[in-house]
Amino acid sequence: MMNGMSSSEAGPRHDHGHDHDHGHDHGHRAGALSRLLHVARPHSHEAADQVDAAMEASAEGMRALWISLAILGATAVIQGAVAALSGSVALLGDALHNAADALTALPLGVAFVVGRRPPSRRYTYGYGRAEDLAGVLIVVLILASSALAAYEAVTRLLHPQHVSALIAVAVAALAGFAGNELVARYRIRVGRKIGSAALVADGLHARTDGFTSLAVLLGAGGVALGWNWADPAIGLVITVAILAVLWQAGREVYRRLMDAVDPALVDQAERTLRETPGVLGTGLVRLRWLGHHLRAECEIAVGTDISAVAAHEIAVTAEHSLLHALPRLSSALVHVDPQPRQGTDPHAVLGSHR
Repeated sequence: MMNGMSSSEAGPRHDHGHDHDHGHDHGHRAGALSRLLHVARPHSHEAADQVDAAMEASAEGMRALWISLAILGATAVIQGAVAALSGSVALLGDALHNAADALTALPLGVAFVVGRRPPSRRYTYGYGRAEDLAGVLIVVLILASSALAAYEAVTRLLHPQHVSALIAVAVAALAGFAGNELVARYRIRVGRKIGSAALVADGLHARTDGFTSLAVLLGAGGVALGWNWADPAIGLVITVAILAVLWQAGREVYRRLMDAVDPALVDQAERTLRETPGVLGTGLVRLRWLGHHLRAECEIAVGTDISAVAAHEIAVTAEHSLLHALPRLSSALVHVDPQPRQGTDPHAVLGSHR
C-alpha cells in the first residue's frame, strides 16, 4: 500500500505560508553562478555557491550586483576608448578584463527574467536552465576577449609601436583601479550586511583586479623610460588574468550543465531525512539546480505497520524539514517505501528495467 507513495503524489502539496530561505551559507563553496554568478559566477569555488541565498533573496544584494555591473562596465568603456586613442595593448587587455568580469553578472539577470516564467506542458520543470545557456554565451565572450588581448599583445611584441598619450593611459589605469576598489568596498559592505559570503568573495576579487589595473600604470612608466616592450608584456600578463576568469567560469558552467552539486548538500539532505520522526532509513537522494533553486528526489523507508495516511504525513514532514535545512530548495519529491525485510526488495518488480 505504501510502496511508491510520495509527498507530491499521495496528497495535495502543503503551503506553509512562510519563506524557507533563512540566509544559510552554502559552504565553500557552493553557484556560480554566482553566481557565474551562479553557473555563472566565476569567482566561486563550488557549484552550490553559484548563487548565495542571502544575495538572491535580498533586494539590496541584487542592487549591489547591478551597480557593480554598471561601474565595471563604465570603467571598461573609458579604458577601451583611451586604449584606442593611445595604442596601449596593456590598457586594452585591462579593459577587456573588466568587461569580462562585468559580463559574468548577466546570467543572473537572465535567470531572474526568464526563470520567473511558470512551467508549461512542454517545459515542465520551468525555465531555470536559461541561466546555463547564458553562461555558455558568457564563456564564449570571455574566450573571445582573451584571444583578442593575446593577439594584440603578441603582435605588438613582434612589431613594436609607439604608445602615445601616456598621461591618458596612466589616468585610465588609475580609473580602472578606482572602479574596482569602489566595487570591492561596496560589495564587501553589502555582503557583510546581508550575510552573503559570495558577495564578499566577489568584492575581494574586485580588489585584486584593481592591482591588475595598476600594472598598466607600470607598463606606461616603462614606455616613458623607453622600454617599448613593457606595454605588450603587461598585456600578456593581463591576458593570463582573463584566462583565469575563463577557467573558473567554464568550470562552473560545466558543473551546472552536468547537474553537479556540493556533496555537503547531499550529506545535509540525508542527515535531515534520517532525523525526521518516523523515518527508519534512506535510499537514493538526488539534488539538481534549476536556475537558482534546488530540486530534490529522495527515498525514505517507514514501518510496515502504519497506514498510508501516516506514511504520507511522514513524507510531508520530511519534505518540510528539507525545505528548512537546504538553502534554495524549492521542492522535494519524497518517495516512501516500507522498511524491507531481510532478503526482500520492495522494488523487485522493477529490477529488469534498471
